[in-house]
Amino acid sequence: MKSKCLFLMLVLIPVLGHAQFGRPRTANDSLVSTEVLQGDKVAFRIYAPEAQSVSLSGDVPARGVQFAKDARGVWEAVVENVNPGTYRYNFVVDGVNVYDPKAANAGETKALLDVATAGEDFFMMKDVPHGAVAQVYYPSSTTGTTRRMQVYTPPGYNASTDKLPVLYLIHGGGDSDVAWPNVGRANFILDNLLAEGKIKPMVVVMPNGSIDVAMFAKETMDDIIPYIEKNYRVLTDKDNRAVAGLSMGGLETTEIAFPNPDKFGYVCILSSGWFETDEAMYKKYESILDKNAETLKKNVKLLWISQGGQEDIAWKNCQKMMQTLDKYGIKYHYTEMPGGHTWYVWRHDLKNFAPLLFRN
Repeated sequence: MKSKCLFLMLVLIPVLGHAQFGRPRTANDSLVSTEVLQGDKVAFRIYAPEAQSVSLSGDVPARGVQFAKDARGVWEAVVENVNPGTYRYNFVVDGVNVYDPKAANAGETKALLDVATAGEDFFMMKDVPHGAVAQVYYPSSTTGTTRRMQVYTPPGYNASTDKLPVLYLIHGGGDSDVAWPNVGRANFILDNLLAEGKIKPMVVVMPNGSIDVAMFAKETMDDIIPYIEKNYRVLTDKDNRAVAGLSMGGLETTEIAFPNPDKFGYVCILSSGWFETDEAMYKKYESILDKNAETLKKNVKLLWISQGGQEDIAWKNCQKMMQTLDKYGIKYHYTEMPGGHTWYVWRHDLKNFAPLLFRN
């Protein structure tokens, strides 16, 4: 039987959030919400144990298709005669549109709400010159796939011939490459800082770090950096290259920078740290520091570490990591502010460390 491939694309906003730590597991935890079946069929599923009715809306040819609920609270319907293509869809649960929270790109499409007050609008779009954020697809020899990243170029980049420094800026777990420009508001923060004369113009690369930490580090060195340096006007020495990441991205930052002590002049670790009780992780990084500590001390102009106060879930991990850095005599600048493990803190972090970069 000839097989066909379908791509299902979510383009609207899911109304359900991430599972919370500590709650009982349900069928939703392992639910596959869309599945392409043999014979030009697609199964649609949603966890809604209290619902009285579920139907499907969008471009999918689902007229007359009936959903049935199983004992776990999962509603399922199979749509037949689906031609290859890309389809918009949403569930209708008790008459309310619900956009698939289990879709692969659900995390990219959440609603955004800006709340700004006097003196706290540094992340807002203002009447200043604006840079551009490009969605870039690149070949990854590390994964054997084509992958995506977001690249910010400052205002005036296209009209200039200057080569610029580069910041590699990594999101946290559960997010993707769109997190920093979307909820992180990285491009607006940088635009505003540039307009105020507080930072140097820079290219900012926001890759997708949602793969294995060690694999992502390899991809950064073998694929992402070479692609950027081939396709953008950037400076390629360590003093004009920075890497920063939050949470999981902070771990990836250490995995990238510490084994490559001659490649980055600036390293920023946000709300992160090696896991406090993971002896194997500490053994690994102490082995790296045994080899590279002296080179790191010589080459890294700024190691900037931040936390969202003691309520930050990574706070204890970070404290132990810094004790290890102390053991090797590695100097760092440490800061923390109330706010926990949240974008509220990380937006401030970008505002605070960006002016410190590339001050050769």
